[in-house]
Amino acid sequence: MKESMRIAELDAKTGSNGSARARHARRAVSAAANGAPVWTQIENLLAQRIATGALAPGVRLPPANALAIDFGVNRHTMRQALAGLAARGLVRIVHGVGAFVCEFSLDYVLGKRTRFNENLSAVGIRGRHRMIESSTIAASQTIATKLAMPPGGTVLRIDTVAEARGLPISTAEHYFPMPRFEGLDGAFARTGSITRALKQFDVVDYLRRENLITARLPDGSVAQRLQQSAMRPVLYVESVNVDTAGAAIEFGRAWFAGDLVQLVVEPGR
Repeated sequence: MKESMRIAELDAKTGSNGSARARHARRAVSAAANGAPVWTQIENLLAQRIATGALAPGVRLPPANALAIDFGVNRHTMRQALAGLAARGLVRIVHGVGAFVCEFSLDYVLGKRTRFNENLSAVGIRGRHRMIESSTIAASQTIATKLAMPPGGTVLRIDTVAEARGLPISTAEHYFPMPRFEGLDGAFARTGSITRALKQFDVVDYLRRENLITARLPDGSVAQRLQQSAMRPVLYVESVNVDTAGAAIEFGRAWFAGDLVQLVVEPGR
């Protein structure tokens, strides 16, 4: 296990004296103030540092007393913040030893407007969404029903892998009705974004109509794309996106690495 370091040293190298580190931490909390309780602000600040890698996996956080001094709060407030991080699976608290940063974990929001790049940008992470392959196929009964089209109709299938900090966090199959989206695969390959590709087909906005989430074991292909064991569960999501007129434009199947991603459902977002 890695030795603990002061938060400000890991985040901004503010200097060697404790008062400078404390001022830095207090300013960070003050800048994040939004009416939320102080422990929530501290929790979110530390969560962002974990997500961006400023606090690396395996690092032992300073003792609660030292953190409380750095953030200018009492020990009870600091312990509430740490408990919140533990509840989110971001740190592991070993009683009598300390709190350790867990392996990389990302809160991925499934809402009315679910966007890969926006989800990562919200926590300061740069990601990549790349196409594995694409093909034109006949829609199965399930796909046809989801897209409100006749069974056997033609759809464009695009297989993708999404990465964050160089790690594959999800792989997906995207199905789009043809001929409306003929050439969308090329647009996605050029832009690396489903949203930007859809704009080239006059879809300036779209909404998530439904999400179905289950946990399951991946098949061999999914496990290989996620670079994980087939014995480790994944989070499976089926979704339907519609344009502003209510027409179904995409049916998706996605598999998220269960130890890297926590799905957060926010229907109103």
